[in-house]
Amino acid sequence: MTTINSPVVTSPYKPPFDDAEFARRLAAVKQRMSDRGIDLLLIADPANMNYLTGYDGWSFYVHQMVAVALEAEQPMWIGRRQDAPGARESTWLDDGEIVGYPDHYVHSTERHPMEFVARVMVDRGWAKGTVAVESDAYYYTAAADAALRRGLPNCRFVDAALLVNWVRAIKSEAEIALMRQAARIAEQAMQTAVDVIAPGVRQCDAVAEITAAQIRGLPEFGGEYAAIVPLLPTGTASAAPHLTWTDRPFESGAGTIIELAGCRRRYHCPMARTVYLGTPPQKWHDLAEMVVEGIGYALEAAKPGNTCADIEAAWRKALEPTGLVKESRLGYPTGVNYPPDWGEHTMSLRPGDSTVLQPNMTFHLIPGMWLDDWGIEISECIRITETGAEPFCGFDRRLFVRE
Repeated sequence: MTTINSPVVTSPYKPPFDDAEFARRLAAVKQRMSDRGIDLLLIADPANMNYLTGYDGWSFYVHQMVAVALEAEQPMWIGRRQDAPGARESTWLDDGEIVGYPDHYVHSTERHPMEFVARVMVDRGWAKGTVAVESDAYYYTAAADAALRRGLPNCRFVDAALLVNWVRAIKSEAEIALMRQAARIAEQAMQTAVDVIAPGVRQCDAVAEITAAQIRGLPEFGGEYAAIVPLLPTGTASAAPHLTWTDRPFESGAGTIIELAGCRRRYHCPMARTVYLGTPPQKWHDLAEMVVEGIGYALEAAKPGNTCADIEAAWRKALEPTGLVKESRLGYPTGVNYPPDWGEHTMSLRPGDSTVLQPNMTFHLIPGMWLDDWGIEISECIRITETGAEPFCGFDRRLFVRE
């Protein structure tokens, strides 16, 4: 009998990291757990789930969880049973660490998926000691917390307090490589935005082109959906940075803010620029030049040993002569993420944040200025290096004017 050896096919959904990287991440998380007396960490944030397991599916609209027990060699993924094959496709976990709950738990008024999670914890012998939950995660609800507490009455519950998010703050070289690829996608998408925004063009049609560029990526690698859709406030709405788009055409004599990100294997590189259609008043040029000058000062201060507050203070040197005030923070860390946000929710570039900068921290430096009825955004995504700061993108840092 002839034996035919089929080639081993690696799933394209497998994480772009080796097991050693996941082991390093897991060890760092467990060390923080041990330092804080946490026996079991229950993770609901899809970015943290991805970071520790590689899991990558659009299933965060139903309840799911990754459990990290100090005594276990691997994390455990628990989610909807129909999503378990996706966990097998996209994670580094052994099959025994992938557990699916029946579909009658989904959107039920009679039972909650966290009741299932609690029973799994009991069966594993983990229903004891101190349990940390991500109490402020977008996808961890009050009902989920109540169900877990009912199912684990012998446990002491504490807030995880962004435990995994802080481990994510310092990127590996493999993560930095993905962010560099995301930067190339961001550059392409932003160039598309600058080229397509013109008088008479419908905003929705422009966003269709921008989104296509984000997803298409480059010939060498494709892009993915970003955690935030393109933000595109125009005209007087440019004072409102988080508006998206309508089906109305762009008009001459108005500025448009574009904020978007390239995304590669869930790693983001955000960027913002501003386009003015027609001849901008001098105040637009003046404010744009001030923002760009401030970015230069901020980049000079963005080096190991300085703090997040030091970056903001350096930026403010450009702002102070104008008499203007920027109430919002100057930036935040970014990296792996899912909707609705590409920020990491830990540090902020603002007064009073004494977090010390370390190499391979990554930030979206966004000194947006939003006034009464107009605004300008020019931003950079940066990496802290051994000696300073490296912008990921090489896109022109200026106000773009289209006649």
